[in-house]
Amino acid sequence: MSKPAALCVAPNLWRIPVAPFSFVNVYAFVEDDGQVTLVDTGMKSSAKRIEAGLALMGKSVADVTRIVLTHAHADHAGGAAGLLERTGVPGVAIHQTDAPFARDGHAPPRDTSTFLGRLANRGSNAFPAVVVAEEFVDGDVLPVAGGLSVHHTPGHTAGHVSLLHQPTGVLVTGDAIWNVRKLSYGVKAFCQDVKLNERSAHVLGELEYTVAAFTHGPHVSDQAREAVRGYLRDADARQR
Repeated sequence: MSKPAALCVAPNLWRIPVAPFSFVNVYAFVEDDGQVTLVDTGMKSSAKRIEAGLALMGKSVADVTRIVLTHAHADHAGGAAGLLERTGVPGVAIHQTDAPFARDGHAPPRDTSTFLGRLANRGSNAFPAVVVAEEFVDGDVLPVAGGLSVHHTPGHTAGHVSLLHQPTGVLVTGDAIWNVRKLSYGVKAFCQDVKLNERSAHVLGELEYTVAAFTHGPHVSDQAREAVRGYLRDADARQR
């Protein structure tokens, strides 16, 4: 049986898997007037999956009026340039620290303290350059579907953010924590600063939310905050 093109996470909030097994997710927030905000855009090749997800929601790319990026990596920002062109949205919103990388179309450098990070720096970390219309910072509340608060969780990139949708209690973790097979900090080779990522992820244990929506892996709606806090606690214990 084929997987659905979009899954409802909360009222007017959908997860659109753009890679098999929910390995990469885009999130769609629907306003009362029907306009759609996308959080992340997947890879350059993700357009058809996004279109299919929107169609299942009864929407299309013509309804997309805002694009927010959690960070400037190709699997999150790679599809942004194409979507801007198709939707007519003037530019994306992204944290001010990652904005120059989005404009340049190149991910920040990877952590050279790991062998895989050094190896990743030798490869192409490019994606189509993106027009940035808005830069935000920690503590800002974006006017998305009743309020999307910005929580700076640097390390995966220096400008990486997690986003809390206040009306529904859904936390979009970005890549601060993954849920591929199990909760984890994700792949170290993808991080700009591995240790900082592990420290800043603890912000997610302090917030109040009912659903954890991961950009890698399926969302968790059953005792989500407790699951994240438990993972962080266990990860700390393993490092002692």
